Amino acid sequence: MNSAERSLQGDLRQLGAELAVRAGALILEGRRSGIGSVDTKSTGTDLVTEYDRASEHLIVNALRSARPDDAIIGEEGTAEDGVSGVRWLIDPIDGTTNFFYGLPGYAVSIAAADDDGTLAGAVFVPATNELFTAARGEGATLNGHPIHCSTTTDVGQTLLATGFSYHPELRRVHIRRLLHIIGEVRDIRRLGAAAPDLCYVAAGRVDAYFEEHLGPWDLAAGELIAREAGCISADLSGAPARPAQVLVANPHLFEPLRALINRADELSKTFT
Repeated sequence: MNSAERSLQGDLRQLGAELAVRAGALILEGRRSGIGSVDTKSTGTDLVTEYDRASEHLIVNALRSARPDDAIIGEEGTAEDGVSGVRWLIDPIDGTTNFFYGLPGYAVSIAAADDDGTLAGAVFVPATNELFTAARGEGATLNGHPIHCSTTTDVGQTLLATGFSYHPELRRVHIRRLLHIIGEVRDIRRLGAAAPDLCYVAAGRVDAYFEEHLGPWDLAAGELIAREAGCISADLSGAPARPAQVLVANPHLFEPLRALINRADELSKTFT
């Protein structure tokens, strides 16, 4: 990596971090004062609030001002082309259901990417005032301090995080799979938002995380942060991680967990 590339990644990391914190302050104040109007999207349980939209509006306007040639893609509908080769992926509130219920596990997730993948990412968790960031090849931090994934080696001692689709039938499929996993690991956590889950793997708070049916804005920032903290990230076939399917784990656990999950998937198909 040359100095110009390193400088660009640092600038993108800093900008993403600043905007994540600003948007996080906005949504935290919204949670304290009343969340206002609430609608649904893909299903009756897939919520969107006026603060999802306000957070995205804040981030998009700031990006337009700071980097007018970049593309921007946001969960709440922003889709703007760019000419710079950099595109931003924004989740203005990852974990809207947690936000709606006043649970702490929601976050703002912002990533900058190029044709080779994610360049920089920031995930801010307002309820705990925690800012996770990374830049490609530059490591990951929590509130400015370097973080690293766990060193757990025993699958049986693994604390495994996961998430569920908003679609009932897909949740049923996942539950059947988990029946064949939960007895093989220390325990399972379902915290309710992909970006914080990925950051918690990066910080060693959980040992691994897997999920399917995400959006690109759910995955981009947190997946980079996890990899820069030492994790292995891929789909369940070992191909590059993708929104449709991702497993992130420390290097000791990745392959054993991948085998366990695939075996559980096969066993779950015979479950009635």
